[in-house]
Amino acid sequence: MSTPHNAANPGDIADKVLLPGDPLRAKFIAENFLENPVCYNEVRGMYGFTGTYKGKRVSVQGTGMGMPSMSIYANELMEFYGAKRLIRVGTCGSIHPDIKLKDVVIALGACTDSNMNHDRFGTISFAPTASFSLLDAAYQLAAKEGMPAVVRNVFTSDKFYDDRIKEKTQLMANYGVAAVDMETCELYSLAAKHGVEALTLMTVSDSLVTGEACTPEERQTTFQDMMKIALEII
Repeated sequence: MSTPHNAANPGDIADKVLLPGDPLRAKFIAENFLENPVCYNEVRGMYGFTGTYKGKRVSVQGTGMGMPSMSIYANELMEFYGAKRLIRVGTCGSIHPDIKLKDVVIALGACTDSNMNHDRFGTISFAPTASFSLLDAAYQLAAKEGMPAVVRNVFTSDKFYDDRIKEKTQLMANYGVAAVDMETCELYSLAAKHGVEALTLMTVSDSLVTGEACTPEERQTTFQDMMKIALEII
């Protein structure tokens, strides 16, 4: 059964799925890391592919930007297509002076300014967190490969352009939060609801503290390192 957002039929998608926000990054992963990739989705240009990595069946599905878009694709993958292990591979902005360009941020949990969980839980402040087994595997492998990786909370924001971004990120940094993204809180919340494993791996592409940013070439090289980590542990 396909959905309004995904043309895949049952069985087209593996139970292990990488989730880049950018659909073109999904295409890049499929073409450069997967063996015999097959495109199962092009609806709204949100590419999805299934292939094999070291003999194991893996899918990669673009999710778009922001929690509402992540919610659509993650919900459908978990509820309709049987996804059991999902890893977001993306970028983030450092909001803490200890977190440098090209560091890998492994998201322990996600704070947010979104109302999506307030709508779900009312007066309860739910704390969405990563799968410990995936988190531990990612950290151990990153350390083995010599990648600078940190395990910290992240801040999932609804707004990319926010008049209060400095105020919000400084507050988060004061409480040890490492970086800002736009998807992790919803991914972790849905994983908890559906009883599946989820992890966010992100490379710091820019710093809201120093104003530094990676070049396109640096982003491409660092992204590939992060993709390999995700594929190895998934």
